[in-house]
Order: sequence, then structure tokens, then C-alpha cells
Amino acid sequence: MAGSDENHPAMIGPVNVQGGLRAGVGKLTAATGNNRRALSNINRNVIGAPPYPCAVNRRGLSEKFAAHLANKQPEETKKPDISVPVSGDSEDCSIIEVENYKSNDDFSVPMFVQHTEAMLEEIDRMDEVEMEDVVEEAFVDIDSCDKKNPLAVVEYIDDLYNFYKKAESSSCAPPSYMGQQFDINERMRGILIDWLIEVHYKFELMDETLYLTVNLIDRFLAVHSVVRKKLQLVGVTAMLLACKYEEVSVPVVEDLILISDKAYSRKEVLDMEKLMVNTLQFYLSVPTPYVFMRRFLKAAQSDKKLELLSFFIIELCLVEYDMLKFPPSLLAAAAIYTAQCTLSGSRQWSKTNEWYASYSEEQLLECSRLMVTYHQNAGIGKLTGVHRKYSTSKFGYAAKTEPANFLIEARF
Repeated sequence: MAGSDENHPAMIGPVNVQGGLRAGVGKLTAATGNNRRALSNINRNVIGAPPYPCAVNRRGLSEKFAAHLANKQPEETKKPDISVPVSGDSEDCSIIEVENYKSNDDFSVPMFVQHTEAMLEEIDRMDEVEMEDVVEEAFVDIDSCDKKNPLAVVEYIDDLYNFYKKAESSSCAPPSYMGQQFDINERMRGILIDWLIEVHYKFELMDETLYLTVNLIDRFLAVHSVVRKKLQLVGVTAMLLACKYEEVSVPVVEDLILISDKAYSRKEVLDMEKLMVNTLQFYLSVPTPYVFMRRFLKAAQSDKKLELLSFFIIELCLVEYDMLKFPPSLLAAAAIYTAQCTLSGSRQWSKTNEWYASYSEEQLLECSRLMVTYHQNAGIGKLTGVHRKYSTSKFGYAAKTEPANFLIEARF
């Protein structure tokens, strides 16, 4: 026998010169094609007839992909001349009449079958490539431009922020710690921090210093009772510790005493410093909102205007005791989200922001609406230090930006 045919030997005989099938060659019944599709149905896919109903469900080929397949086919290959007469019985498979078909040992599978299988394999490959493209386009790799910058530590930057996210819960003060204080309250804390923001601005200290100062105050007050006369001493001492940790040039103790109107002596400041570091067990390396702000602003591909407005909003939150219920990473993400909404006039939170912040827009709305309320009231009342600071040209007049009122209105 001269090689194998499709499905079964001797099922398709040599072609009669007169155009018909030789005797002994019967119909290709459905029983013989349980494991493979009939050639007539495969042929319909090849020559452009209606697709086989049980074919693999694939998306339509684009013009670019069709041209790509056309270029891959051999130029010398010609389509076989095939006629497909269908019998009257719809349940029987059609008789296949093949012209110019020559079976031999070297070419056991028809060319059009090879083309069909190659096309299905190409579709599989293109589907995998397209799925990879969808995943890659879901968010932007914000570290790709810093791969040659050793200070960007691209190799383990993601590990760093994964650690920060795990550590932030243990490095924050309980949101209800003020209930343990007998002589101070939330309003006094707000006055202290509002004043320290002005001191920080006057001394031209680094941003990191301010956020660490607030963190040290809250963590200390959460475990140590303080009388109201010593509350300002706690504030200036916390700033001294933060400066020693973050700053290159640290303000001297006398400067802090002078800024507090000489209410305390040098010995009192140093004694409070010892008490604080021992109470906090020298744990000063904590992930503050500032740490997350820098990362999330990079994910937002921010400009200077967005950056200043985001810091204005989050500094308003430092004064508010109620914002202690939110972790630092959520505060940072919500501040940037609120600033984006404020500048654009609509909700803005991209897939890239969500990927790097690990917060969806719905998770940020509660915190963001509180921030809008603080923005609305920033210029009124007694605690206006942040508003005055960000009403200067150095900070881009960020405080004069109209709040994103639609975020609050959408709630009702």
C-alpha cells in the first residue's frame, strides 16, 4: 500500500480520469471519523466556506495578523482543486472528490491540512502573546527608567515597600489613645502639631522630619500620661529626636528652647529626650506617610503642582486626631487621589496607582472625603498653620486651589 491517507487507509481511492471515484470506494461515514474532523469540513475552513461548527473558538484575525500568515505560507504552494458535493442525507458526511491528489510515502498529510494545523498553532501563539500584552499594559513599570541608578535600588525596591506595608501597623499609635490621657485632649494635640508645622517651616527642615516628629508624639502619648504644661516640651523634644535621625544639620537645644518662649530649661529638654527614647525603646525607623507619598507620587507620574497639593492635603491630616484610624499608606494614597480629583475635576485613579498603592478607589473614598472637608475649612478657625504655609509662592499657592467638593456631593 502506498502510504497512509486521512483517517483510514483505502477510504479514499485513486481518482478516476473521468472524474468519478473507482469502484469499491464508498462514502466516508460518521463512524469512521469519531476522532478527527472530516476533510470536507476542514476544507471549508481552508477555502473560505462557513467555519466548522465545532472548531476552536478564536477571535477574528486582524488584517495585520492575516497578512502575517500570508507571508509565512510558501509561495510555491498552490491550493488543491477540490470539489465537495454533499449528499442528500444531512446526517451523512459528504463524499469528497479530490483531483490532482497524489499519495506517496514522502507526503502522507495533505498540504491544506498542514496549513490548517499551522494556522491553529499560530492562533494559539498569538493569543498567548496578546494575553501577555494585556497584563503588561495594565500598569506602568515606574522603575524601568532607574535601572542604571544605584540610588534607586530598583533590585529590591518592591521588597522594601512590602516590608513597610507590613511594619506600618505596628509603628502607629492606637486611634483612641487619647482616652487614656487625663489632662490633655484632641484639641490640644492639634494646637501642638499646628505650631510644630510652623516651627518646621521656619527652621527649613526636611519633610521627613515633620512626619517622624508627629509619629513620635503620638506613640509617646499613647503609653505615657502627660500634663498639659509638659505637652509643648514633648513636642519640641520629639522634633529634636527627629532632627537627629533625619537631618544633616541639627538645631541646637537652645534654639528649640528659644522657639518655645523659654518655657523649659535645657535640663528639662534632655531629661524628656531620655524618657522618650527609652519609652519608645529607640524604635525611630518607622514608615511614615512621607515614605509612601514619594513612591505613590512616582506611580502617579506627578508634576510639581500635583505634588504640592498632595502634601498640603496630607499635612492637614497631621493636625487631625481622627485621621489616626487610617494607616500611613492609605493616607498617602488618599491624599494623592484627592489631589488628582481636585486638579482634574473628576475622579482619577489609574491602574498604575492602584497597583503600587494596593488600594482601590472605593477603599480611598472615606478618607478622601474627610480630606476634602479639611481642605474646605483649612483657612478658617484657629489652626491655620498649614493653610498659611501653602499659601506662599514657595509652595505654589496650593492652599488656594478649589476643593474637590463633588467627592462629598456624590455621597448623597
